[in-house]
Amino acid sequence: MPPRAPRAWQRMLSGRRLDLLDPTPMDIEVEDIAHGLAFVARWNGQTAGDYPYSVAEHSLLVADLFAGTARRVDPRWHLAALLHDAPEYVIGDMISPVKAAVGPGYKRLDDRLAAAIHLRFGLPAEVPATVKRQIKKADRVSAWLEAVQIAGFSEEEADRFFGRPAPELAAHRIAPRPPVEARAAYLAEHARLMALI
Repeated sequence: MPPRAPRAWQRMLSGRRLDLLDPTPMDIEVEDIAHGLAFVARWNGQTAGDYPYSVAEHSLLVADLFAGTARRVDPRWHLAALLHDAPEYVIGDMISPVKAAVGPGYKRLDDRLAAAIHLRFGLPAEVPATVKRQIKKADRVSAWLEAVQIAGFSEEEADRFFGRPAPELAAHRIAPRPPVEARAAYLAEHARLMALI
């Protein structure tokens, strides 16, 4: 019998102990997600402003863009858009080239955490492919906006990497805010969407 892999436990502020390699929905709390994401910086912290632009703020923007581009938004999929980067509350945010260098192990870890998070909040473990594509589209618009407004990219560079968004989407404005405000906004949006499901 092969030796058993060691457990990778993370203690959360809520008091939960999350097994990162085998997460269960019962060990997921939205307060832990919101707190963690509010302190994880996008773009490795290389953004303009007095505060790093957090994954919590990015998630709120993606959820807003998703809702703005869908014809009719099912609250479950709007929630899925808000939670699209939720695993980063414990594994952090890596830029795409680093994720590729780390290899498939990162994706498997991310997928397991995402499934546990989705189940915790009443979503299917795997979001339908059509919804995933819509969320990814909103994510790319968000990346373009972030790149141009706070990460120092020219519009031409952002166009090459992310594609130019429609003019009405490019009108969104980003202003990084303190983690306590990002956390509160994330929790409020999560509660609003849960009440609709």
